[in-house]
Amino acid sequence: MDSLNTAKTRYTTKAYDASKKIPKEQFEKLLEILRFSPSSVNIQPWHFLIAETDEAKQRIAAGLTGSYAYNAAKVLNCSHTLVFCTRTDISNEYLEQLLEQDDVSGRFKDEAAKQGQKDTRSGYVEFYRNELKNLSAWMENQTYIALGQLLFAAALEHIDATPMEGFDRNIINQEFGLAEKGLKASVIVALGYRSENDFNAKLPKSRLANDVIFTRL
Repeated sequence: MDSLNTAKTRYTTKAYDASKKIPKEQFEKLLEILRFSPSSVNIQPWHFLIAETDEAKQRIAAGLTGSYAYNAAKVLNCSHTLVFCTRTDISNEYLEQLLEQDDVSGRFKDEAAKQGQKDTRSGYVEFYRNELKNLSAWMENQTYIALGQLLFAAALEHIDATPMEGFDRNIINQEFGLAEKGLKASVIVALGYRSENDFNAKLPKSRLANDVIFTRL
């Protein structure tokens, strides 16, 4: 499937076939694609919770009650569920971890290049923390870039997906002890295969026209 056709045919799945599971090798491929998601200054401020068992999905579904109950069946019936988490802060220790990984990966020709990367990355963090005062939003923006990468990759692999922001963040954060780990839940993604009863699969896509969203300079 080519990229344009993929963009035109993928959609947000509303109902899953609980009997169908993503093959392990294919799911691991999606995780590797997710790991290679781009982010500003390669800050990678994310962490992903992976639910493959019914028990794990039930824990996520605990945050899908009340006004969010409409999303529970998607999590319970899909093949796999991911909780996209975002760091609540960027510490000097984490910046050092990133820098050392860059070094191990062979990205620096010399110490000057390494110092340059250190200064650039820490400069971005301090800019968003102290000048724009929206470090949290900047970090979460990166997590949503990873979300986009996963959704498109899943579609290329003929795997259906549902991104969900309708969930009780307090319950999810508490259920998995995220605050203690310096994390917060940002978005939940169900992955699997559509049910024959998924009404959304039969509806045409609706997008604004080119002249509304594009301005050629």
